[in-house]
Amino acid sequence: MHLGNRGIMDHKNAQKNQRTEAQIREDRLKAALKANMAKRKAQARARAADTSKEEKE
Repeated sequence: MHLGNRGIMDHKNAQKNQRTEAQIREDRLKAALKANMAKRKAQARARAADTSKEEKE
């Protein structure tokens, strides 16, 4: 197996995979927003379940 050009290919991939600070920040904020929306949705479901239990009683 020939590994002579491996260093060059790794360097090209590293340059292609580099993300800017803005992209990193955007991805972090997007993940935080997604988590926050999931949390709020779960809270809304829990409140709706509590309300429906009280109405049945």
